[in-house]
Amino acid sequence: MKQVLQNLKDGRTTLWDVPMPAMSRGSLLIETGSTLLSSGTERMLVDFGRASLIGKAMQQPDRVRDALQKVRTDGLAATLSAITDKLDQPLALGYCNAGVVIAAGPDVDGIQVGDRVVSNGKHAEYVTVGENLCVRIPDNVPDEDATFAIPASIGLQGVRLAAPTLGETFVVIGLGLIGLLTVQILIANGCRVIGVDRDPARATLAAAFGATPLPAGVDLVTDVLARTGGIGADGVLICASTSSDEPVAQAARMSRTRGRIVLVGVAGLSLSRADFYEKELSFQVSCSYGPGRYDPRYEEKGLDYPIGHVRWTENRNIAAALQLMANGRLKPQALITHRFTLDEAERAYTLLVDRTPSLGIVINYPRSDGAVAAPNMARIATVDARARMLPLTGEGQPATVLASAVRVNIIGAGNYAGRVLIPAFRRAGAAIHGIASRNGVTAAHYGRKHAAAFASTDAAALCASTDSQAVVVATRHETHAGYVIDALKHGKHVFVEKPLCLSHEQLQNISDLFEQARADARHATRAEPVLMVGFNRRFAPQVVRIKNLLAPLAAPKALVLSVNAGMIPADHWTQDREIGGGRIIGEACHFVDLLRHLAGSPIASFDATGVKATAPASCDTASITLHFESGSIGTIHYFANGHRSLPKERLEVFCGGKVLVLDNFLKLRGYGWPQFTKQNLWRQNKGQEACVAAFVDAIASQGPAPIPFGELLEVSRVTIDIAEELG
Repeated sequence: MKQVLQNLKDGRTTLWDVPMPAMSRGSLLIETGSTLLSSGTERMLVDFGRASLIGKAMQQPDRVRDALQKVRTDGLAATLSAITDKLDQPLALGYCNAGVVIAAGPDVDGIQVGDRVVSNGKHAEYVTVGENLCVRIPDNVPDEDATFAIPASIGLQGVRLAAPTLGETFVVIGLGLIGLLTVQILIANGCRVIGVDRDPARATLAAAFGATPLPAGVDLVTDVLARTGGIGADGVLICASTSSDEPVAQAARMSRTRGRIVLVGVAGLSLSRADFYEKELSFQVSCSYGPGRYDPRYEEKGLDYPIGHVRWTENRNIAAALQLMANGRLKPQALITHRFTLDEAERAYTLLVDRTPSLGIVINYPRSDGAVAAPNMARIATVDARARMLPLTGEGQPATVLASAVRVNIIGAGNYAGRVLIPAFRRAGAAIHGIASRNGVTAAHYGRKHAAAFASTDAAALCASTDSQAVVVATRHETHAGYVIDALKHGKHVFVEKPLCLSHEQLQNISDLFEQARADARHATRAEPVLMVGFNRRFAPQVVRIKNLLAPLAAPKALVLSVNAGMIPADHWTQDREIGGGRIIGEACHFVDLLRHLAGSPIASFDATGVKATAPASCDTASITLHFESGSIGTIHYFANGHRSLPKERLEVFCGGKVLVLDNFLKLRGYGWPQFTKQNLWRQNKGQEACVAAFVDAIASQGPAPIPFGELLEVSRVTIDIAEELG
């Protein structure tokens, strides 16, 4: 399918061929009919992309501070690599989509196949969207009009926060797309509306809707006071997009005592206390479409808010905007200034770049052959599954790929997979056969970049593919066990990013299947499967040096590992027990494995004490002591309540009157070692490339797994036990 993407490095907007998106529980697959460009938001993204690196930094001072902090803790090279890789990722544009549902996932109740719906889907021929972000379109509302329901719901949420009453006077500052929709909503609410914009054409359009436009060049505050008999406006909605503080200052001065100001757009917020204090003004920032926005439980899991407690959610705001269109109160057609076909999408964005006067820019999409005959037909033909596989030309592809190269399929193309894992497999000599991601965009991007044969959204097909020897699993944690099992059933070697799984039941299933696969391989006199978890720290060069230094010493070891893990919000997916497993299983498993490796002995028992979470989340601040059968001990201080200026990891090893200290995988120092004092690196190295290379070499040479299977089971079992102990 075709999708509009933006290059963040230079701001170029292009039309890509990408695989169709994959569905999940509670989601809908929609064939797009029309989408709307948001001239404000999307112009801002285009301008950001076209800016120089310095210009980008000036627009995001918070990110600059984060980058400088990362330089201090991880080094300049690692920071620059992270920034350039982030800017290299294509950005999917758009959030105003109207189309027809062609498939519905499990747990979808309110919408059926064949329904016309509006959603916040991207500019793409097909999109998948959660049920709470989709609303049926009334029969008398065309697709083009329906796309305006999304920006209208943004204005509607601002109006709800302002709580206008019949006969009140409201000022709308900024008569762009959202501003003009907000004008119509206020007038439908029985308000007198004054519109403010420097563009005379937009002011004239506001007048056509029934607003009183203020002429250019007038003193806005004086004029509003004059038009309200000196009282001032009852409320002001700021729908402009500017870095200036002036709109907020003007809004305060033109408001009546105890007036309401709502910021719907973007404006500077250097407020004058006197302006607000003397009038007891209320000021509020509106959050997009309304309650539910950015709440993963609402948007991804489909958990609606009870209507008796939250009357107007983002879904219900969108539905209300559509009803206003159906009743003739909102007239989107008057706001359409340009229409393009999907193949002309790049021209549409040229309008934004060239600052051509525009408001509603609509993109219309072709219908697929025979897929949809009428908006309300009950049954839709199944989309060809091959549309989820996209052959790639492989930009940057080497002239030849050795026939003997280990061929791998990658499932998951997130930030870590794209920045670290996929390049590591290429450098290890592996040939990337296919890459799959849920939305298809990242799979296509990294597939082109790293010479993959195809991009896909069909993970099951990659597990079953006969054209690869190994499967790499780099998806969200709750899917790891399923993909590992599926790949093993198809006779594949498996590299899975930590954790291996989230429960003892999953661990037992993996163990049983792996032992069966190993027995089958022996019976068939072929190489045994290699199962590898991405416990990369044991492969870091400085850890290898520590292991070698400790090898001659028979005395028990005392290991102390301090991890400044940093705070992650309680609603982040990694904190969700069902999705991420919590941070102990999701990340602390790394450190359990590292100490198990350095101790060189099985874990006999553990003690774990954690700081009780104040929110309903798993414990992520804990001290864990491991007791090894050899008599060694290891303590992991995994703390999420520290400051980010402290480097993340520090390892101390005490043994036989000697000490080794490793700081953040940059500086290793020895105390009491006759022939070793230090090993410092210019760039942080946590062993990711060596870990991948060991896996690839084991497959190519038909040698043993780099990490014994028993150790993988042991570390996974103990980590799950620790997480359960901490609660």
